[in-house]
Amino acid sequence: MADPSTTAATAPVPFDARAFRNALGCFATGVTIITTRRPNGEYVGLTANSFTSVSLDPPMILWSLDRRANSLPAFEESLHFAVNVLAKGQAELSTRFAKAGENKFDGLTLEEGISGVPLLDGCTARFQCKSEFRYWGGDHIIFIGRVQAFDCCEHPPLLFVRGRYGEHSEI
Repeated sequence: MADPSTTAATAPVPFDARAFRNALGCFATGVTIITTRRPNGEYVGLTANSFTSVSLDPPMILWSLDRRANSLPAFEESLHFAVNVLAKGQAELSTRFAKAGENKFDGLTLEEGISGVPLLDGCTARFQCKSEFRYWGGDHIIFIGRVQAFDCCEHPPLLFVRGRYGEHSEI
């Protein structure tokens, strides 16, 4: 192996965004649908896998949204949102909420949570949150919410890895 102190300087390699995205896809995640309600009562929702816990005391979570997303103003206007963690068998629901421009809630069984935020049926967990902080993070906005209520069940979660939905049989 060459001694780094004697190796000739090389030009930086151009950043390959596609390769970076593929590398990130190696990390298996759960799949969520984040929902809110506009002041006019309209429901808004989107699929996201950028969800994680932040703190147990106080109970806080975070997720992020592309700054170019059409739904961004709804989440900026709202004081509350819900994180619906999808269960095995809900991949079609994830795909539905990943698309723009259609009535995503049409025909779904819903409950209304805190501030009327829509809660989806059949999820493995649901977190009802008060929006606490928002941060710019590159091309995304990071939302941090204080969990005000939650529920969960024994349904196995829907997983996403390397661009595909799946399940882990050993969990």
